[in-house]
Amino acid sequence: MGNDSGKLTIVMYHYVRDLENSRYPGIKGLTVRQFEGQVEYLGKHYTFVTADEVIAALGPDGKRLPNNAVLLTFDDGYLDHFINVYPILNGKGIQGCFYPPAKSIVEREVLDVNKIQFVLAVESNSESIVLDIYSMLDEYRTEFSLDSNGEYHARYAAANRFDSAEIIFIKRLLQKGLPEACRARIADRLFQKYVAVDELAFAAELYMTSDQLRCLQRQGMHIGSHSYDHKWFDTLSAGNQESQVEQSFEFLRGLGCGTDNRSFNYPYGGYDSSTGPILRKNGVKFGVTTKVDLADFAGGDPLLLSRLDTNDLPKDGNAPPNEWTHRVNV
Repeated sequence: MGNDSGKLTIVMYHYVRDLENSRYPGIKGLTVRQFEGQVEYLGKHYTFVTADEVIAALGPDGKRLPNNAVLLTFDDGYLDHFINVYPILNGKGIQGCFYPPAKSIVEREVLDVNKIQFVLAVESNSESIVLDIYSMLDEYRTEFSLDSNGEYHARYAAANRFDSAEIIFIKRLLQKGLPEACRARIADRLFQKYVAVDELAFAAELYMTSDQLRCLQRQGMHIGSHSYDHKWFDTLSAGNQESQVEQSFEFLRGLGCGTDNRSFNYPYGGYDSSTGPILRKNGVKFGVTTKVDLADFAGGDPLLLSRLDTNDLPKDGNAPPNEWTHRVNV
């Protein structure tokens, strides 16, 4: 099954925009030029494949993927992907896999994850944001039976390869560390204070529309599920996970997406023992995580394929092969 190495490179993208000339140059993403450079690099060292080719390689007949196969994935349904990414991919005959959370498209609400991202993009002093959060935790402590501020900080303030401990504390606390109603209130208040724009107008600038997704689908792009409203699946009951999955595929059916090539992208990379059976029940052929590695076709679970972040690969078409590119053939 698969190519000779049993490995597939799957690359994860989020924002791709003209950052310097945008209203939010502090948001973490690629410039359009960097994206073009990375596509050029990938074209020199890899062979682009489609979601259908991946599904065929994972199937019982084990149709081979080419060596150095690469699949491009785009999370969160951003308008960036329609305006900046799609024309580049379409011009080169490359398929992208796009994963919109249905709620942001259908209800035109800014997801909490994006509220937090843009708060951090606008306010560079993370300590100021933390102090605001502490103040609100004090305000809500009795209502939601919250732990102490120090306990939350000790639990979630751990730096990773991209963010400081304070940034991770803000993200994790407001993504999953607090009761849902509490973290939604805090994220909303922070967004109103620091970003201070109308939410409906902001959503219109941030996310694609259903018609734009239909256009991508008609033009040969793959549209997969990123759940309904982008919650950590390992914080949800099995019933809530199933509802998230079913609602998202109902949304995709409305876009004209078929049922034979379903894929799933775990919000935040979160899942538990309930998730796999639910995805299989709903006909999902492969799932992509946020685990940083090459996807293992030799013996890995097709619902738990690893991905590389865009920052793991060069953004210059003339760059020499890096570590991850060399590892494909190891």
